[in-house]
Amino acid sequence: MAKGKKKASKKVHARRKAAPNKQSVRRAVKAKTQAKKRPKHKFTVSHHREEDFDQGLRSYAKYRDLGLAPATGGMVQAHVIRFIPPFRPEEVSIPHLHDVDFQMIYVLKGWFKSEFEGEGPHTFYAGSCWIQPPRIKHTVLGYSDDCELLEIVLPADFETETLA
Repeated sequence: MAKGKKKASKKVHARRKAAPNKQSVRRAVKAKTQAKKRPKHKFTVSHHREEDFDQGLRSYAKYRDLGLAPATGGMVQAHVIRFIPPFRPEEVSIPHLHDVDFQMIYVLKGWFKSEFEGEGPHTFYAGSCWIQPPRIKHTVLGYSDDCELLEIVLPADFETETLA
């Protein structure tokens, strides 16, 4: 019995040693987070208006900016992308990447097909959502005539690098 008690007390002692390490790590993370200055956000609203769709990054799509960049001090960009039919691979299927911290895409209407380096081709339908890791190489392989995507990107100002 005495041996069993010694082992139990050693386990408790080991747990006590681990706790301060976790606390010091948490303190360091919290201090780093607090040190980061975030821009003040403003309340903003964007209602759907057909006239708000403009030519943007790509000639085969129109973009409706949702006004998040000025509202977040450049931290976030969000827009609706409406693809222009028909899909023409010679114009659209050009490998590229985006130099971003975060990129999320949600299919609002239709379908969209893309191939991602190391992940292969994927087809996304209305209601599908995906995250593209920073600088992942990808190529658009197709889209429906009614395709619309919601794209959210951090930071608002980023570079797109064409690879072909």
